[in-house]
Amino acid sequence: MAIITLTTDFGEKDHFAGAIKGAIYSELSDTKIVDISHSVSPFNISEAAYIILNAYSSFPKGTIHIIGIDSELSPENKHIAIKLDDHYFICANNGIMSMICAEIAPEKIVEINIHDKTETSFPVLDIFVKVACHIARGGTLEVIGKVINNIKPIKNLVPFVNDEKNQIIGSVIYIDNYGNVVTNIKRKFFENVQKTRSFEISARNHKFNRIYNKYSDIVNFDIEESKRNDEGKGMVVFNSSNYLEIAVYKSNCSTTGSASTLMGLKTMDTVTVNFNKT
Repeated sequence: MAIITLTTDFGEKDHFAGAIKGAIYSELSDTKIVDISHSVSPFNISEAAYIILNAYSSFPKGTIHIIGIDSELSPENKHIAIKLDDHYFICANNGIMSMICAEIAPEKIVEINIHDKTETSFPVLDIFVKVACHIARGGTLEVIGKVINNIKPIKNLVPFVNDEKNQIIGSVIYIDNYGNVVTNIKRKFFENVQKTRSFEISARNHKFNRIYNKYSDIVNFDIEESKRNDEGKGMVVFNSSNYLEIAVYKSNCSTTGSASTLMGLKTMDTVTVNFNKT
């Protein structure tokens, strides 16, 4: 049984996600469809890239991933299908795959060329579904597209390091459901520049000089629970995906507040790491 995942910015209110599922089942009734997310911020390429990067590898090899973000066909926004790490990805060539491709080289990339056979104003439904079902039946990528070698990059994917190697300038690429702020600085990148030096992390007017291993490490469990007042404290961790994250302990955007709401941090804001001489 083929598995097809869906990642879109369509939300849950409109008919779009449901129509896509119906079209897949109409072509292949013996298919498992899994929603990764339909709550990506509209047209947010880096947010979608972060989500699919951290979700796809949990699925079995051979899974087909439809990514419906900024997918309207134009001369500058072609459609592609990629085989990578024994998974298949169908999306627009708008940079959305560059985060994954920076870590794993694609086995094959094709620019989809079946549009002349289908008139569409909803390409995820009319084009991406057909490509996904073709792959699920065992079809090859060359049948639905021409082979290409490169994809568009996302701007600011890799943090900047100055010539003196004592500063990293990164940016916020994702804000999660808890309001935690994820940067584009990965643990290995950070440690390669750090070389055991002490540091100060700055985001707007907030500064941190410690990175915790997990969220609860900020709690002093020797203090009586009623006197801790830990909820709402700002902190920095390397999250489960090994990205540098600015967080608030037990954050809640509606009550306690979050790193995003309390610190005023938004997507593409700058996060700077300054390393001391020793």
